[in-house]
Amino acid sequence: MEPVASPEVFLHIKVVMGMVISLSLARLLTGIAGIVQHPAKGKVYPVHLGWALSMFLFIIHIWWWEYRVQAIPVLHFGVYLFLVCFCSLFFLLCSLLFPASLDDYGGYEEYFISRRRWFFGTLALTYAIDIADTAIKGQDHILSLGWEYPTRNLVYILACLVAAWTANRRFHAIFVSLNLVYQVSFIFRLYDVLG
Repeated sequence: MEPVASPEVFLHIKVVMGMVISLSLARLLTGIAGIVQHPAKGKVYPVHLGWALSMFLFIIHIWWWEYRVQAIPVLHFGVYLFLVCFCSLFFLLCSLLFPASLDDYGGYEEYFISRRRWFFGTLALTYAIDIADTAIKGQDHILSLGWEYPTRNLVYILACLVAAWTANRRFHAIFVSLNLVYQVSFIFRLYDVLG
């Protein structure tokens, strides 16, 4: 069977990816709503909330730039599978931020620190796979991002590996704070307009 390149195929892939992304957002928003509804159930941890906000921004940013998938001249099943798996990492990250229960923990700080290796390991993997996702969109797209994009991803991967290793609360607070400032800057400087 020949590969197909048509608007219908792109729309079909976009719908499936959208379902996975929607589940990620739903998990994130349900977790935040749970904190608001039952504040005594789990002691809030600002670093954890910072990463929840970061994931919200990352997810809507990813969905914004996945629009460029339509520029791929021919779509293969391998690309489709890759994109669905990439989107699935966001669901895993959101599930790691908001577990089904905090019964075994004294609050979000204890939970977050105990699961930091899983969260930051998955986040590092996401930044590594993001490079392949960007490459799928073509060499012109990668070159248009300049030196900042690969440097950003490499720095994030290294910082995530450090965050997975250390339980130092000060490091985690600085990391999430710098991440949020940079993330907003990056989105508006490089991806504000689709075109």
